[in-house]
Amino acid sequence: MKFNETELKGAFVLEINQLTDERGFFGRSWCKREMEEHGLNGNVVQANTSFSKTKGTLRGMHYQKHPHEETKLIRCTKGAIYDVIVDLRKDSPTYLKWFGIELSENNYKMLYVPEKFAHGFISLTDDAEVTYLVTEYYTPGAEAGLRFNDPKLKIDWPLDVTVISEKDRQHPDFDESVLP
Repeated sequence: MKFNETELKGAFVLEINQLTDERGFFGRSWCKREMEEHGLNGNVVQANTSFSKTKGTLRGMHYQKHPHEETKLIRCTKGAIYDVIVDLRKDSPTYLKWFGIELSENNYKMLYVPEKFAHGFISLTDDAEVTYLVTEYYTPGAEAGLRFNDPKLKIDWPLDVTVISEKDRQHPDFDESVLP
């Protein structure tokens, strides 16, 4: 795998090294040893799948509170999404900065999301499917979120939101005091 660090320290775009032949290609999309060699958390405990029927479906911006913070590795396995992360580490030089990237079934890119980052995405196609590898078990009482259109974050989404859950719509304005 190729590891490309983003402008948000500790967040990476991973690419599959493709070994191609007349059949297509083979490549590794997960290796705990390679993750750890790059100083990344490779202790996956759960794999999740998300499916969005309609282009313009937004999910996020989600994170889990202390002590249940999770690292995620995100890959779009069908269709395409615009994936966004926000740095919530108060001591980070990129605190409250965001990074976005298109992940698709065609580009095979993955986004490594460190602990203390919020994560969300909008589907760029109908029938978008996303797989998440996570390093912490989902803990209902620890879930939290940021509003996707919070003026403090100024996330530049590539298209209008057409579908969003009531829960995601109701996230409050950003409040630093609720962060760990």
